[in-house]
This record gives sequence, structure tokens and C-alpha cells, in this order.
Amino acid sequence: MQVRMSRMFHSEELLETHSELKQIVSSPKEAADQNHQQKDSMTGPEVDPVRQTNRNIHHHEEQVEAHNNYKRRDPLEILEHVKVDDSLQSPKSTIKKAFTDSSDNDNELSISKEELKKIEKQLRLVFVEFYQKLLHLKDYSFMNLSAFSKIMKTYEKRTSRAASTAYMTVVDNSYLGSSDEVNFLLEKVESTFIRNFTHSNHKKGRKLLRQKAKTEKQSITFFTGFFCGCFLALLVATILRITSQQFIKKKKGTFYMENIFPLYSLFGYITLHMLVYAANTYYWKRYRVNYPFLFGFRAGTELDYRQIFLLTSGLAVVALLCFLINLQIEMNSRSQQYKTLTELVPLILVVLVLLITFCPLNILYRSSRFFFIRCLFRCICAPFFTVRLADFFLADQLTSQFQAFKSVELYICYYGLGEHSRRQKKCHTRGIYNIQYFIVGIIPYWFRLAQCMRQFYEEGDINRAFNSLNYLSTITAMVFRTAFELKKGNSWKVLALVFSALAVLQNTYWDIVKDWGLLQRLSNNPYLRDKLILPHRSIYFIAMVVDIALRISWMQLVFEMDWSPLRKVAIITVTSCLEIIRRGIWNFFRLENEHLNNVGNYRAFKSVPHPFSYYDEEKDKDE
Repeated sequence: MQVRMSRMFHSEELLETHSELKQIVSSPKEAADQNHQQKDSMTGPEVDPVRQTNRNIHHHEEQVEAHNNYKRRDPLEILEHVKVDDSLQSPKSTIKKAFTDSSDNDNELSISKEELKKIEKQLRLVFVEFYQKLLHLKDYSFMNLSAFSKIMKTYEKRTSRAASTAYMTVVDNSYLGSSDEVNFLLEKVESTFIRNFTHSNHKKGRKLLRQKAKTEKQSITFFTGFFCGCFLALLVATILRITSQQFIKKKKGTFYMENIFPLYSLFGYITLHMLVYAANTYYWKRYRVNYPFLFGFRAGTELDYRQIFLLTSGLAVVALLCFLINLQIEMNSRSQQYKTLTELVPLILVVLVLLITFCPLNILYRSSRFFFIRCLFRCICAPFFTVRLADFFLADQLTSQFQAFKSVELYICYYGLGEHSRRQKKCHTRGIYNIQYFIVGIIPYWFRLAQCMRQFYEEGDINRAFNSLNYLSTITAMVFRTAFELKKGNSWKVLALVFSALAVLQNTYWDIVKDWGLLQRLSNNPYLRDKLILPHRSIYFIAMVVDIALRISWMQLVFEMDWSPLRKVAIITVTSCLEIIRRGIWNFFRLENEHLNNVGNYRAFKSVPHPFSYYDEEKDKDE
């Protein structure tokens, strides 16, 4: 339901906040211009001081008059010239923009309550980001003054000349050392934010504006150690249980490992990927790669390696415990009556994980869970959203979980079609399952292909088109490999080998040269980059060799498919785990390269668009 903005008591307050913010943002430039004018009037011999003073007074009077005229204007008249910027894109808005022209609807001044809430949230974010940048500017000024003081002290020690006092006097009297403009802006932004967004609650306003350092909790360390001990104990118990009665050599054990083990392997892939990501966050933090900024985490909500490892160990303990219980009932002849019930344990575990992931309550790192859900949703709707680094980074992680996607399809067939109660192993004999088996394997690669197409459409960068060809070749290879797995035949095998080799060559080159920025011939570091974060160059060469080796291991599934069921399950599982480990290595160097490009090209900033824009039709016609 839409209502007119004139009926909303909060809209005028938001517009005043926006106008104050525009004045705040423009004030540093105006102040700098006034300072330059004053400096020119003091130093330029050809400028008349009286004329310059009159000009400044006249300019100040114009500003005061314009401000008074703005205060005297009717708010409803101002609202007629205000346009809401649709900066938050969605699939619906993208399709509408592609097929319709929304310029005719700009004059309609109506807005829904939901849109007003989004506008208020965006304005709050604008204030917080601007306040944080002012704090950074203040710290930058202080660091420069401190650095100059230390330089002068070192100069005095080496030259035995007492020149520090004279130089520091000049620096302290300069604009950098004597200006209080940043402090004035900080006070003004803080007062405006507290008045309009926290209802004059100073404590709440300062808490939102000023970042708090994260405190490490000892309970995280305790529970992580507890879960790790439980996992090792359960792992030893599982191995002893399988080997003690030679369960795998029996026909029942073979059937169990072929059908039930792939269901639990899904949690193994997820756990391994989370463990690799925890290692990545540890080394990113150790070598000062600013991953929270690059991913776009809200300040103070990013998870460090200790918290990620806690979640990883907890999930591993629950999954392994369920597997051990299921295995115990399967091997014990006296508990066969509970067999049908225990086969529902994997499904219950999946439902539990999904419920925790989408739980709206503020438990288990809700902000991080919702951040993951938003990125996953943008991956699914890839062509309709502007692609950010966190989006395509997550999509790249999903491409290494292609076997997990096939496990999800097995869940659908095993429980959706009732195979868990029949135990007949008829999933692969169903035509619908085989068709979905083709589709599921290429879904994660389609996400990246669609994202590359969207980036090429927006940026016009030819490298995005070349990158999309890499994923297209991988999709083609996956189709032929799946066809060979289901239909056999030498012709399918040859096609699978050719397209897999082509995909490996393309993706290996892109990983090392484009994503990692290595193998630069004219670099200061031979065949590496000009700037490196790791202290030992040999690590980069080892990483390149390991990436090539693990890429090639991805092909070995094509060479022979006439393995025994147990050997086939084991090789597929090991190959999938190696691909996840390769992705973890790729993660570190990919983000390292992104971090260096941000620093080297001065791109390390965060822009927040304003939700309102003011336009004047008469002024636009004159221009």
C-alpha cells in the first residue's frame, strides 16, 4: 500500500537530514576554497585586499540568504523536486529498467512505508560511513604530524643541528596542524545523527557511530578444544568399529558405503571447506590482508579464524556422531527394527543445519549468516544483481563443491522418492534423476558464467568476457564427463578428455596469471608480482605447482570408470577434497592480489549513494 509523502510525518525530517548531510559533505570543499582565497589575498601582490574582503562578505551573505530562503520554503514544494534514487537493485527492478522507461514516473511523488524504511536505513549508513571517514582523516593528520616530528628528531641526531623547533613551529602553524575543521565536522555529524536517528539518545548514537574493538572470549577457545577432542575420539571409534568386524569386505558393508556414505559426505565437504576458510582468515589476518573491507562486512561483524573453527568443529562432531550411530545400528543385528528410523538421521541433520542457517533469532552469529544468505541469493539471481567481490568469491567456492551439489540431488532421490525405505538403489535407473544429474553438476559454474556476463555488460571489460569463456568450457567438460559416467562408450570418453584438458589449461592460466597476478616477466620479482606479501618467494612457486597438479587430478576421473563401488566412492571423495583444498590455496592468493591492487591503485574506499536527489526542472531546461 502506497501513501503520499506529504502524509508521512517522518519524511520532512529525513529530507532535512539529507540537506544537512549535503551541507556537511560540501563544507570541506567550501572551507578549502575560502582558505585558498584568504591565502591568495595574503600572498598575491596583484589582489586588492579590500575588494577580496568585500567579495568574501558578499559570498557569505549569498549563502545566508539562500539558507534563509530554503528555511522559508514550503516542505511540500521541496518534496515536489525530490526523487528517490533506486540504488538497491533487485531482479524485479533490473527487468523493469531493461524493458520499460521509468522517466515518466519521476514526477509521481508517492512512496511506500517499506521504501521509507530502506531510505532511513540508507541515510543512517551514510552518516556512519561519513563519520568513520572523518575519524580516519583525523588519524591521518595526527600520524603525519607524529611522523614529521620523528623525522626531525632523527635529523637532529645525525646532523647535530637544533632545527626541530623551528620546523615544528611552521608545521604546527600550518593548515594541517592548526585546522579544527575535522573536529567541527565530527561534532556536527554526531549531533545531527543523534537528533534525527536516535531520538537524542547520546549513548546509543555514539555507540552506532564509533566502532568498538572486538574482545576475544575464552569460551570460544574452550569449546573449540572440547569439540576437537570429541571429534578425535569419535573418529577413532568409527575406524575401530569398521575394521574390527571387517565391515567393508561384507556385501552389506559395500551396499552401506555405496548408499549411506555419500549422504554423510556432504557434511564432510562442508566441514573441510569451513576448515580451509578458517585457515585463510588466519593467514589473511597474520599478513594484514584487509579481508573484512574487501568482502564488505559490517564493522565488527566479521568472523575470525577462532569463531569459524568453532563452528567447523561443532558441525564435524554432530555429523560424525550421527554417522557412528547409524553405523552401529547397521552392524548390530539386534537393532534391525530401528534401521528405517536411523536412515532418516542424515535428513534430520540437513534440516537442522538449514534451520540454524535461516534462523531469524540473534544466535550463532546472525549477521554473518544473513550476509552469507544475501550473497547466496545474489549468486542464484546472478544476472539481475550488480556483482560484488563477496558474490563472485562465494560463487567460486560453490564451483569447488560440485560433488556436494550431487549429494543434495541424492538426498532428493533417496528421501523424496522413498528409496530409503526400499533400499533398492534405483536412483540412477530413473530418467528424471539422470537428467537432473546433468543439470546439478553445472549449476555452480552457471552462477559464475552469469556473473561474468553481468560484469562485462556493466564494465565493458573484455577480460570479463574471456573469463566467462573459461566457465563455459568447464560447463561443456562437465556435461561430457557426466554423459560418459552414465552412458560409457569410447566416443564419450574422448570428448570428455578433450574438453576437460581444454578447461584445465584455460582455468590454470587464469588462476595464476589473472587471479593471482603472477608470472609477470617484467616484474621486479622474476615471474612473480612487483609487490608480494609473503616473505618467501618460494611459496608462490610451490602454490603454482600445487595448483597445476590439483587441476590435473580433477581429470583422472575420466580415465577409468570401471572401478569397484567402494573404490569409486573413495576416489570421488578424495578428488573432491583435493579440489576444496586447491580452492583454499586459491582463496589466499586471490584476495592478496585484490588487496594489493586496492592499495596500489588507491581504490580502498567505500561509497554509499544518497537515497534522495534534488532536481529543478527550470534549471535543467536552462542548462
